[in-house]
Amino acid sequence: MTPARKKRLYWIVALVCGAGAAVALALAALQENINLFYTPSQIVAGEAPRDTRIRAGGLVETGSLQRSPDSLALRFGVTDGANSILVRYQGILPDLFREGQGIVALGRLDQHGVLHADEVLAKHDQNYMPPEAMHALEQGGAAGPGPQGGREPAR
Repeated sequence: MTPARKKRLYWIVALVCGAGAAVALALAALQENINLFYTPSQIVAGEAPRDTRIRAGGLVETGSLQRSPDSLALRFGVTDGANSILVRYQGILPDLFREGQGIVALGRLDQHGVLHADEVLAKHDQNYMPPEAMHALEQGGAAGPGPQGGREPAR
C-alpha cells in the first residue's frame, strides 16, 4: 500500500468515525427532548414511565384545586372521564386555567403516580383542545357537545 493510499484511508476512517459520533449525539439529544402524551387512564394503568418527562392531559376536576396560602404551590386533579390523577405544580398558572378546563401538564411522575408538573398549558379558546386530549376524553366519556367535544362558542 502506497503512502498516499494509506493517508486517504485514514481520512476516510476519520470521516466515518466523526459522522457516526455526530449522529449518535444528535439522536441522544432528540431522545431527551421527546415528551410523550399520556391520558390519566394510561397513567393509572401504569403505562407511563416513572421519572421521565411526559405530557398528561385532560380536564381539571371541579373542586380539586387546592392552593397553598403562603406560596405558589398548588395541586389539582386531571381527569379523562374514566380515571383521574393528582398534579402538583409550583408557579404561576396560565390566565385561562380554571376548573373544568382542558389542560396539558408537562412533568415527571413519582412512585405514587403523582405528576410533578414544571409547566401547565391551558387551551387558548373554547373550541380548541389538543387532539390527544380530545381523543382521551371521548374514550372516557367526558366529552360534551360542540364541534370538538367542547362547549359551543359564546355568541
